[in-house]
Order: sequence, then structure tokens, then C-alpha cells
Amino acid sequence: MEQPRVKIMGIINITEDSFFSGSRVSTIEEIKSRISQMVTEGADILDFGACSTRPGSTPIPEDEEWQRISLALDGYAQYIGEGGTPAQISIDTFRSDIVLRAYDRIGPFIVNDISAGEDDSQMLKTVGELGLKYIAMHKRGTPQTMQQHCDYDDLVGDIIEYFKGFGIRAEEAGIRDWVLDPGFGFSKTIEQNYQLLEELDRFKVLGRDILVGISRKSFIYKKLGITPEEALPETTRLHRLAIARGADILRVHDVAEAKGLIL
Repeated sequence: MEQPRVKIMGIINITEDSFFSGSRVSTIEEIKSRISQMVTEGADILDFGACSTRPGSTPIPEDEEWQRISLALDGYAQYIGEGGTPAQISIDTFRSDIVLRAYDRIGPFIVNDISAGEDDSQMLKTVGELGLKYIAMHKRGTPQTMQQHCDYDDLVGDIIEYFKGFGIRAEEAGIRDWVLDPGFGFSKTIEQNYQLLEELDRFKVLGRDILVGISRKSFIYKKLGITPEEALPETTRLHRLAIARGADILRVHDVAEAKGLIL
């Protein structure tokens, strides 16, 4: 049987606080240009994010997040209106009101939530009622505290149990189509991130697609003593490993390089 093709999710950050400068856009023209580049290079999904959640960051107010997401959606609409090739849209948010506003604007999309519904009590209910596809990420604590919560009895086993519990909550909320994200860089030490990648195939027991978000992250560049801007070669090497270990979706800054691994 032919193996399912790995999908590439391109990161488009409408924020000046993203850890990788190359992913930041702030104007309609920059958004359209980045969309066009990523679609041309083979992105299957475009992931719009407006609120940085990197370790140590402070979330922006909801209205500001929506203004930025709205700008990205306007940019996408203009791109399509000018004859651009459509792509699937994902919105990186932990706020249910952002989901509602975006749904009113564009209809169905993928919700990419770093909190798996824990940071907004209405998120799972909202996603279930709208019938949206959902990406649930594992973390502990908040962006300000998450790196203080890296103690596990069995790193991968504990995260698998977490997603078993999430699956129950998702079903109760009416969510049928969800993807798991082990949460690389969130509530994990450098060493734990590498262990998580090596044992990624253990998550297949859950019967869900696996999203891997490791692109240019600190556990890569800090280990090597380089900057995020210099981390593409090692990111690409680890993406190859992630595919071998069963990744179904790669969330990346560099679409062409990731696409080249699966062609």
C-alpha cells in the first residue's frame, strides 16, 4: 500500500516578536509575496500566526491579534483575487473568539492551538460546533512558565497519556478530525526534544496524524551554538529523521527545502 504523502505547512508570522526574523511579515504586499512564494514552492497548508507563543513571550491583546490575522486574511483574499493558486488555511491561535471571527470571514479552516484547548475554556466547544479540523499541541504551563515544567516520569509515555485524555475531551466537544503535535520546544529540555524526535513513531498508537514543528527552533541552534538564521541545514536533517519516524505534517519556515525531502 502506498504511504500517505507528508504535507508541508508553511509558517507566516504577522508579528515582530517571532524568534526567526525571516518568517515575519507586516504589510499586505509582504503577506501576498510570502503566500505566493510558499504556494509556488509546494506548501499544502499556510499557517497564519499573529501572537508569538515562544518560551518567555507575553501574548498580545486579542483585538491586536485579530487585526493582524485580519490583515493576513485580506492578503490571502487579494492573492486569490489576482489569480493565485488556493491553499488550505490554518490559523495559529489559542483564542476561541479569533476562531469565530475568522470563520465568519472565510468559512472552514484548520485551527492550530498550542494549548489543546486548555488556555480558553470555549475553544473545543467552538471548534466542535463549527466542525473544524483541529491541531492539538502538548505543553505545560504558559509561555512564561513552560520551561519550569520539564519533569516527566516517561517523556513520550506521559505525552501519549496526555493525548489519550485529550481525545476524550475532543470527542465530548464534537471534534472528530484532530491532529496531534508533541510540542517540540514547549516544556521540554534540549535533550528531551531530541528524545521526542527519536521516539516519534510511538505516537502512532493513537491513530492520529502527527505534526512536527521543529523548524529552526532553539533546541537546534542552541545545541550547535548558532543563530536561527544559520539553522536550516540541521533543521533539514532533522526533518528527514522526522519523516522516517512517522511525521505526517511538517510545519516549516522553508518550504522548498522541506518539499525536497518528500518529492
